[in-house]
Amino acid sequence: MAKANKGSTMSRLHSASRLSRTALASRLLAHGFYAGQDQIMIALSQEDGQTPGQLAIRLGVRPPTITKTINRLQAQGFLDKKASDHDARQAHIFLTDPGRDTIRAIEKSLRKTEKQALKGLDKKDQKTLAKLLSRIEANLSDTALAEVDDEIDADD
Repeated sequence: MAKANKGSTMSRLHSASRLSRTALASRLLAHGFYAGQDQIMIALSQEDGQTPGQLAIRLGVRPPTITKTINRLQAQGFLDKKASDHDARQAHIFLTDPGRDTIRAIEKSLRKTEKQALKGLDKKDQKTLAKLLSRIEANLSDTALAEVDDEIDADD
Protein backbone atom coordinates (compact mmCIF):
# COMPACT_ATOMS: atom_id res chain seq x y z
CA MET A 1 0.00 0.00 0.00
CA ALA A 2 1.41 3.39 -0.97
CA LYS A 3 2.23 5.88 1.75
CA ALA A 4 -0.23 8.79 1.89
CA ASN A 5 1.30 11.98 0.56
CA LYS A 6 0.03 15.30 1.93
CA GLY A 7 -0.12 16.66 -1.61
CA SER A 8 -1.83 13.60 -3.07
CA THR A 9 -4.97 14.10 -5.12
CA MET A 10 -7.13 11.98 -2.80
CA SER A 11 -5.87 13.85 0.25
CA ARG A 12 -6.68 17.19 -1.37
CA LEU A 13 -10.08 15.96 -2.55
CA HIS A 14 -10.90 14.75 0.95
CA SER A 15 -9.72 18.01 2.51
CA ALA A 16 -11.73 20.17 0.07
CA SER A 17 -14.81 18.05 0.69
CA ARG A 18 -14.45 18.31 4.48
CA LEU A 19 -13.84 22.06 4.37
CA SER A 20 -16.83 22.65 2.08
CA ARG A 21 -19.10 20.61 4.37
CA THR A 22 -17.85 22.57 7.38
CA ALA A 23 -18.44 25.94 5.69
CA LEU A 24 -21.93 24.90 4.55
CA ALA A 25 -22.81 23.45 7.96
CA SER A 26 -21.90 26.76 9.60
CA ARG A 27 -24.18 28.69 7.25
CA LEU A 28 -27.05 26.21 7.62
CA LEU A 29 -26.81 26.24 11.41
CA ALA A 30 -27.63 29.95 11.33
CA HIS A 31 -31.01 28.90 9.87
CA GLY A 32 -31.58 26.05 12.33
CA PHE A 33 -30.40 23.20 10.11
CA TYR A 34 -27.81 20.53 10.71
CA ALA A 35 -25.63 18.86 8.10
CA GLY A 36 -27.63 16.58 5.83
CA GLN A 37 -31.00 18.11 6.60
CA ASP A 38 -30.58 20.53 3.72
CA GLN A 39 -30.38 17.67 1.23
CA ILE A 40 -33.75 16.29 2.31
CA MET A 41 -35.32 19.74 2.19
CA ILE A 42 -33.98 20.42 -1.32
CA ALA A 43 -35.06 16.97 -2.54
CA LEU A 44 -38.59 17.60 -1.26
CA SER A 45 -38.67 21.08 -2.79
CA GLN A 46 -37.96 19.42 -6.14
CA GLU A 47 -40.46 16.60 -5.60
CA ASP A 48 -42.70 16.84 -2.55
CA GLY A 49 -44.40 13.75 -1.14
CA GLN A 50 -41.58 11.23 -1.50
CA THR A 51 -41.38 8.21 0.78
CA PRO A 52 -38.43 7.81 3.16
CA GLY A 53 -37.18 4.96 0.95
CA GLN A 54 -37.29 7.13 -2.16
CA LEU A 55 -35.39 9.89 -0.34
CA ALA A 56 -32.78 7.40 0.90
CA ILE A 57 -32.17 6.13 -2.65
CA ARG A 58 -32.12 9.63 -4.10
CA LEU A 59 -29.61 10.88 -1.53
CA GLY A 60 -27.53 7.70 -1.36
CA VAL A 61 -27.98 7.08 2.36
CA ARG A 62 -29.41 4.28 4.46
CA PRO A 63 -33.14 4.35 5.33
CA PRO A 64 -32.55 4.53 9.12
CA THR A 65 -30.49 7.68 8.61
CA ILE A 66 -33.28 9.27 6.56
CA THR A 67 -35.92 8.29 9.12
CA LYS A 68 -33.95 9.85 11.98
CA THR A 69 -33.40 13.08 10.04
CA ILE A 70 -37.04 13.25 8.90
CA ASN A 71 -38.17 12.88 12.51
CA ARG A 72 -35.91 15.76 13.57
CA LEU A 73 -37.14 17.99 10.73
CA GLN A 74 -40.73 17.09 11.60
CA ALA A 75 -40.10 18.02 15.27
CA GLN A 76 -38.69 21.35 14.04
CA GLY A 77 -41.91 21.93 12.08
CA PHE A 78 -40.34 21.79 8.60
CA LEU A 79 -41.84 18.47 7.45
CA ASP A 80 -45.06 16.53 7.79
CA LYS A 81 -45.67 12.79 7.35
CA LYS A 82 -48.88 11.54 5.80
CA ALA A 83 -50.00 7.95 5.31
CA SER A 84 -50.26 6.77 1.73
CA ASP A 85 -53.73 6.65 0.19
CA HIS A 86 -52.81 3.26 -1.30
CA ASP A 87 -50.82 1.65 1.52
CA ALA A 88 -51.34 2.76 5.13
CA ARG A 89 -47.96 1.22 6.06
CA GLN A 90 -46.20 3.67 3.76
CA ALA A 91 -45.64 7.31 4.70
CA HIS A 92 -45.07 10.23 2.36
CA ILE A 93 -43.05 13.24 3.45
CA PHE A 94 -44.15 16.78 2.67
CA LEU A 95 -42.71 20.22 3.31
CA THR A 96 -44.78 22.35 5.66
CA ASP A 97 -45.29 26.07 4.98
CA PRO A 98 -42.39 26.94 7.32
CA GLY A 99 -40.33 24.28 5.52
CA ARG A 100 -41.07 25.84 2.13
CA ASP A 101 -40.17 29.24 3.53
CA THR A 102 -36.68 28.01 4.47
CA ILE A 103 -35.80 26.59 1.04
CA ARG A 104 -34.62 29.99 -0.17
CA ALA A 105 -32.28 30.32 2.85
CA ILE A 106 -30.87 26.84 2.23
CA GLU A 107 -30.30 27.60 -1.46
CA LYS A 108 -28.63 30.89 -0.54
CA SER A 109 -26.31 29.06 1.88
CA LEU A 110 -25.42 26.59 -0.87
CA ARG A 111 -24.71 29.40 -3.35
CA LYS A 112 -22.55 31.34 -0.86
CA THR A 113 -20.54 28.24 -0.02
CA GLU A 114 -20.03 27.44 -3.70
CA LYS A 115 -18.99 31.03 -4.39
CA GLN A 116 -16.50 30.89 -1.53
CA ALA A 117 -15.10 27.56 -2.75
CA LEU A 118 -14.73 28.69 -6.36
CA LYS A 119 -13.27 32.13 -5.60
CA GLY A 120 -10.40 32.86 -7.97
CA LEU A 121 -11.45 30.30 -10.58
CA ASP A 122 -12.62 31.66 -13.93
CA LYS A 123 -15.68 30.21 -15.71
CA LYS A 124 -13.55 27.88 -17.84
CA ASP A 125 -11.79 26.49 -14.76
CA GLN A 126 -15.14 26.06 -12.99
CA LYS A 127 -16.54 24.15 -15.97
CA THR A 128 -13.45 21.95 -16.13
CA LEU A 129 -13.63 21.28 -12.40
CA ALA A 130 -17.30 20.30 -12.66
CA LYS A 131 -16.49 17.84 -15.46
CA LEU A 132 -13.57 16.36 -13.53
CA LEU A 133 -15.62 15.95 -10.36
CA SER A 134 -18.41 14.28 -12.36
CA ARG A 135 -15.87 11.85 -13.74
CA ILE A 136 -14.51 11.11 -10.26
CA GLU A 137 -18.07 10.50 -9.01
CA ALA A 138 -18.71 8.11 -11.88
CA ASN A 139 -15.41 6.34 -11.24
CA LEU A 140 -16.23 5.89 -7.56
CA SER A 141 -19.88 4.89 -7.96
CA ASP A 142 -20.83 1.33 -7.01
CA THR A 143 -21.34 0.37 -10.65
CA ALA A 144 -18.00 1.77 -11.71
CA LEU A 145 -16.26 0.11 -8.76
CA ALA A 146 -17.64 -3.27 -9.78
CA GLU A 147 -16.45 -2.71 -13.36
CA VAL A 148 -12.97 -1.61 -12.23
CA ASP A 149 -12.72 -4.58 -9.85
CA ASP A 150 -13.68 -6.91 -12.74
CA GLU A 151 -11.00 -5.32 -14.96
CA ILE A 152 -8.36 -5.71 -12.22
CA ASP A 153 -9.39 -9.33 -11.61
CA ALA A 154 -9.21 -10.03 -15.37
CA ASP A 155 -5.67 -8.61 -15.49
CA ASP A 156 -4.46 -10.88 -12.66
